[in-house]
Amino acid sequence: MASSNKQRIADQRREKLERIRLEQRRRERRRWMLAWAIGLVVVAVVAVVIVVLVTRPQTGSPTEADAGQQIIPSAPSGAPTVQEPVTTVSDASGIPGVLAWDTTGWPGDGAAHPGALEHQHVTGPVTYNITPPVGGPHDGIWMNAGVYTKPIPSERAVHNMEHGAVWITYQPDLPASEVAALTAFVTKQSLIAETGETASGATTTNSNRYIDLSPWATSGLPSPIVISAWGHQLRLSSATDPRMQKFVDTFRHSPTYSPEYGAAVDGIPIQTGGRPALGGSSQPNPPGAVR
Repeated sequence: MASSNKQRIADQRREKLERIRLEQRRRERRRWMLAWAIGLVVVAVVAVVIVVLVTRPQTGSPTEADAGQQIIPSAPSGAPTVQEPVTTVSDASGIPGVLAWDTTGWPGDGAAHPGALEHQHVTGPVTYNITPPVGGPHDGIWMNAGVYTKPIPSERAVHNMEHGAVWITYQPDLPASEVAALTAFVTKQSLIAETGETASGATTTNSNRYIDLSPWATSGLPSPIVISAWGHQLRLSSATDPRMQKFVDTFRHSPTYSPEYGAAVDGIPIQTGGRPALGGSSQPNPPGAVR
């Protein structure tokens, strides 16, 4: 009887130990499955973050949706014009590296000024003798200012500069990071209320940054980045050059340097004046085309 009791106790101990070992194995299995699941979640999250970082637009650059909505201003199609030679002059802005040309005879005096930038309106393409142009003959219809991801007609951009806009152009192979920095630079500039000439001649409550940004159509720019205003230009190799802000502060919408200070740089029907991908007017530009 004593041996039978001992055997029963031994069996109970073995069963108990087996249950303990089985529970331990179950716990280990649950812990392993939980760790495996957490690992999968971490891998998935990392993969999503990588995809977002790789595929999202760079900071400051137009999104694909924005760029898809843009309309490039129409190119003039009338008789061609060749710009007259323009004389270089000393720059008085105080910004190192700025080039300047003769701007004598801004609209209104009616006299001829050989060597000075012309102001006449033309209906066709213009062959400019400065690349990119800093003024001269231009189309009678300006363009809707803002960030464009494709080249824009110089004849309309020059009209914008006559109204006080600054035009930033860049080589078509400029690195994407530099283009993004240029775009961020444009969009951080203040909006300026438009109080002068408008397309309809009516009073407007619109505002604009008075900056055009676009790639140049060819690799013919004198530097990777060029920022131009009427009669003035600065050639740069970096989108972070601090002189760019000084140039904008000096020449943009300037009563000193803008021949037609205060006139609008938007308000043109979009099939003629274009619709920028980013950084344009505070209000939408009208649909249709100029008749």
